[in-house]
Amino acid sequence: MANLKDIKNRIQSVQSTQKITRAMKMVAAAKVKKAENTVKMSRPFTLELNSMFKKLLASVGTYSSHSLKIKSAIDNYPELLQVREIKAVGLLVITSNKGLAGAYNANIVRKTMQVINEYNEKGIETLLFIVGQKGISTLKRKCRDLNCRIIKTYLNVANEPTGEGAKIIIEDIAEYFVSHEIDKIEIITTRFKNMMSYYVENWEVLPLKGLNDDYERLHDNVLEPLMEFTPDMHHILQKVVPMYMTNILFQSLLEAQASELASRMTAMSAASNNAEKMLSELSVQYNKTRQFAITQEIIEVVSGANAQAG
Repeated sequence: MANLKDIKNRIQSVQSTQKITRAMKMVAAAKVKKAENTVKMSRPFTLELNSMFKKLLASVGTYSSHSLKIKSAIDNYPELLQVREIKAVGLLVITSNKGLAGAYNANIVRKTMQVINEYNEKGIETLLFIVGQKGISTLKRKCRDLNCRIIKTYLNVANEPTGEGAKIIIEDIAEYFVSHEIDKIEIITTRFKNMMSYYVENWEVLPLKGLNDDYERLHDNVLEPLMEFTPDMHHILQKVVPMYMTNILFQSLLEAQASELASRMTAMSAASNNAEKMLSELSVQYNKTRQFAITQEIIEVVSGANAQAG
């Protein structure tokens, strides 16, 4: 049977851990509500921008870079629309910088490995753009045994998603696409559902064609208004494409942040509850051990007294 000192030290250790998990739960709970509101407020804009982008594509017809001033890859919208034979795929993987978020990062890495394996079976090379320290450290080890390479890593945007940070990443992946180093680009992220759940999914970004599923509205039996372009449709589309691509990534970063915080809150809540159960069990064990020790001392005293009396 364990001695009292060992049990007491273990109780103190569990109590210290419980204080940490409770504090982390409170911090995550305070942040996740704000993140949830941000995600829900940004979704309508993403939905409308996606709808407008699809209408523009349908209206333009033939894409041409003639008369366009192209300063960077993201301005070359005709090239970003090109569908070509896939020889290399780029995956933008969004993870977190911090752990203690349950299976959040593990689920994203698992999905990434699944996608990489699928492309490996087709003989397609995978190039990775990774957001978040957890994804960087894990996938760096995984890529040693697979046909994949880490091209770029990003840390700051994982903590605080911003439109400027999203634009930097989008410009990087557009550069690789336009230079024909990558023929297709997908984002692997999480879609926030509610405080208790999220799900991992991949969004195809390039070649451009618009988001599907929850970010697509149905317009059955709706008469669409005639669209007029000033100065012309090509210049307008050149301005809309960078905005559209940046918004896709920014939305995915917001969804990921809300999912991470919700996962951390749930994980820390479960850890605090488990610590409470463990403390209860240790208290019972401590009391039993203490009672056994007292009984043993009484028996020894009585035995000694009887020996002297005899």
